[in-house]
Amino acid sequence: MKLKLSIAAAATAVVLIAASAGSTERPKGYLAPDEFDVTHVLEPAPRRGDPRYETDRKIFRATRKLVGTPRWDLATQDADYTVPALAHDFSCAVGVKLTPQNAPRLMLLIERAGADTSAQSGKAKAFYERSRPFTIDKGKICQPESELYDEKKHRMSFDYPSGHTTWGWTWALVLSSIAPDRAQPILERGRAYGDSRFVCGAHNESAVEAGMLSATATMALVQTKPEYQADREAARAELDVLRASGERPTGCEAEAALIRERVMPSL
Repeated sequence: MKLKLSIAAAATAVVLIAASAGSTERPKGYLAPDEFDVTHVLEPAPRRGDPRYETDRKIFRATRKLVGTPRWDLATQDADYTVPALAHDFSCAVGVKLTPQNAPRLMLLIERAGADTSAQSGKAKAFYERSRPFTIDKGKICQPESELYDEKKHRMSFDYPSGHTTWGWTWALVLSSIAPDRAQPILERGRAYGDSRFVCGAHNESAVEAGMLSATATMALVQTKPEYQADREAARAELDVLRASGERPTGCEAEAALIRERVMPSL
């Protein structure tokens, strides 16, 4: 009987790993279509004549001074938004090395929640059509412009809200809810992941704030769903075991110093 259960558990793990690491499509979310519309929650994107528009421009120009610094290198690392990359990025904050292989239930939970939060940020991007900062003012960015180009629409993708920030803040919200004793470093890493987007120059600072709000608002509804709650408990149990016996990440002190570094310029 124990052998059968072990085989079943192993088979389940293989399926979850494939879903979170081997698929090019994110799993289905927890919300029904048209159940929520984050554009009714977010402030409108800044437009010409809006003081926030000029503040975004000043922040973009001022943060170009970070090009080539260690904080720029972190922003370049954070531009990778794949599941293995985010698992690595949050490992120090959680206190254990995370991978799709050692935490498949956790990865699937975050991906399903992320399907909901990213759908909302995508809806808002299409609604507001805010231009990215480097298309308004000249300045180096930390990733190739081709990665931000919308091939289907034959134009640069939109800025507001930041999809990277929405995704990273989704990770922060989910992880802090199942490892509350690590909530502060997890949320600090989530905030820094968002900051990396205006350090990078790929997004305006207002888009980073909007990405955090978009994820928070969407997750407020997602976390009420019984299916999400059940998946979260399974992920919590998995993470508890991993934290008790898993490998500790390295380089955490250097990362913490970068995260504490002030990147918002004084205007």
